[in-house]
Amino acid sequence: MRIAVFDTHPYDEQALKAANISHSHVLEFFEERLHDKTVELAKGFDAVCPFVNCRLNALVFQRLSQLGVRLVLLRAAGFNGIDIAAAGHNGICVTRVPAYSPEAVAEHAFALLLSLIRKIHRAYNRVRDQNFSLDGLEGFTLNGKTFGALGAGRIGQSTLKIAKGFGCSLLAYDTHESPQIAAEIGFEYVSIERLIREANVISLHLPLTQNSHHILNADTLALTRRGVVIINTSRGGLIDTVALIESLKSGQVGSVGLDVYELEEGIFFNDLSDRPLQDDTLARLMSFPNVLITSHQGFLTCEALQAIASTTLDNATAFEHGRPTANAL
Repeated sequence: MRIAVFDTHPYDEQALKAANISHSHVLEFFEERLHDKTVELAKGFDAVCPFVNCRLNALVFQRLSQLGVRLVLLRAAGFNGIDIAAAGHNGICVTRVPAYSPEAVAEHAFALLLSLIRKIHRAYNRVRDQNFSLDGLEGFTLNGKTFGALGAGRIGQSTLKIAKGFGCSLLAYDTHESPQIAAEIGFEYVSIERLIREANVISLHLPLTQNSHHILNADTLALTRRGVVIINTSRGGLIDTVALIESLKSGQVGSVGLDVYELEEGIFFNDLSDRPLQDDTLARLMSFPNVLITSHQGFLTCEALQAIASTTLDNATAFEHGRPTANAL
């Protein structure tokens, strides 16, 4: 099968080539994201493989169908940029990677959290300037605090397990509850309102849907404990960034760790160090000393990349041989 891989970086190419040894597909890599202006690059291919910031709308699916593409291989779990109905209408199968390494994202969430509450990022910069003062670096311990996970799927569960190890009380919200899993890990399912009101730390692990868009907004942020820590390693659109900035200014939100941003497309995954940042909202967010931002790297471990590549190409092989796959949307 000929596969066009879009939004490719060196680590993608390396992982996919290694995984392809056992599949023997023909892979061609493009740096461009897949959208209505780049869809012509798919000519001559049986399948396309986009990443999270590609945008496959009805127009793109119509053109893909005309070009003979019959398979979209998402190499991620989320699919908020994909018009699934348009895919079906054009006879195109869409598969994804529902779980690659939940531990990778969960551990990154805690890397952000621990850096914030112990002010590691600020201490690091001080020491590099030979400033060894501890003034203003007081943090707090997680032991005994209430940790709330908005979303208790595989990544949310992995995050809750880590929080349990720190001695936190655990709350979780999810539309699909599993009492057995809650009992095994030791967390309590609660309403969104209760979680937001009681948690000292709120960690987001929800998919981005119409119902979850801006789930943290001016109204819900006002309900949080004063000084709450918010961590988002899921989707940027879960948080109203303007409202978040106002809550940071007022002190209602104590600190924020973000691996995603609602307008990250065209910014994250790119080196923009030689030009002015054009996004004023992101620039304002970056100006806070109690905000730590990484560029959507929660998935970026060797183990996760290998799992993503392997599952992606497994999906391609299953489709090629007419076998069903549980990863089809």
